Amino acid sequence: METVRLGKTEIVVNKNGFGALPIQRISDEEAVKIVRTAYDRGVNFFDTARFYTDSEHKLGLALSDVRDKIYIASKTAAVTPEAFWKDLETTLTNLKTDHLDIYQFHNPSFCPKPGDESGVYECMLEAKKQGKIRHIGITNHRLAVANEAIESGLYETLQFPFCYLATEDDIALVKACKEKDMGFIAMKALSGGLITNSAAAYAFEAQFDNVLPIWGVQRMSELEEFLSYIACPPTMTEEIRSLIEKDRKELMGEFCRGCGYCMPCPAGIEINNCARMSLMIRRAPSAAQLTPEMQAKMMKIEECLHCNKCMSKCPYHLNTPELLAKNLKDYKEILAGKEY
Repeated sequence: METVRLGKTEIVVNKNGFGALPIQRISDEEAVKIVRTAYDRGVNFFDTARFYTDSEHKLGLALSDVRDKIYIASKTAAVTPEAFWKDLETTLTNLKTDHLDIYQFHNPSFCPKPGDESGVYECMLEAKKQGKIRHIGITNHRLAVANEAIESGLYETLQFPFCYLATEDDIALVKACKEKDMGFIAMKALSGGLITNSAAAYAFEAQFDNVLPIWGVQRMSELEEFLSYIACPPTMTEEIRSLIEKDRKELMGEFCRGCGYCMPCPAGIEINNCARMSLMIRRAPSAAQLTPEMQAKMMKIEECLHCNKCMSKCPYHLNTPELLAKNLKDYKEILAGKEY
């Protein structure tokens, strides 16, 4: 079994982390079955967030009786002390625990530090003093904030998007974390569904001994794929290397990662799915993308207000309205050639 050490936290866990964002989309019963199966088969790191609706609640239902045998990380988007303490108490209640192993600032637009105007880093220190959290982490989608967090020495873990579409700057983050003995948690290892070969995704992550990928799972079939890698971890072969190079040529550049930080849209457009429809429809079975429901969602793009709120919130600085328009044009062309 491959393990990874999360830097100076000294947390050592299975190389397969469980990303609990997707379980908010399924029932309590289904979620408990999937989470408990993951635990029973060797997964011992679970990542969630206050922002993920009932995800924490579902983890609490599934894991409260084995709390001392696992590691749980959650996140707060709070930017005031009042919101911080409210989030933390809600999270602990939901998870049925008295502490978090890692508590992370959730994609802040700045790097929280002692003495800044927010006061939230001081809250982290106080929560740690009280024993409610054990380690302080930060998540982000912005290279500048991530680099500042690493250089600050204030954080024990960084969670950042990292997959085989990574740029040299992304890889430099991983190396910097290793040099600073800072844990690196890789989110979006499947790039929000654009990467469809999980073995290739795993093999890429496995090249970095300080990286813990957290796989977003909402189906038992998905979980089984990653559980199979505990006993037989994929390695970088020439076949996988060729597949990765092909995907990099196709996907590198201006594309929506589906992170959802542009949401909600004032016009009701499901931006995080619609802005990458052209890629999704060509990389996965197209039937799911051509249903009447999805067609209705895509046509909502025609109601775009061009308010540019999505652009201002995009951590990748995409021209989102332009990307939406291109995807709708392509989608209509696909529909025109399709019989129903």
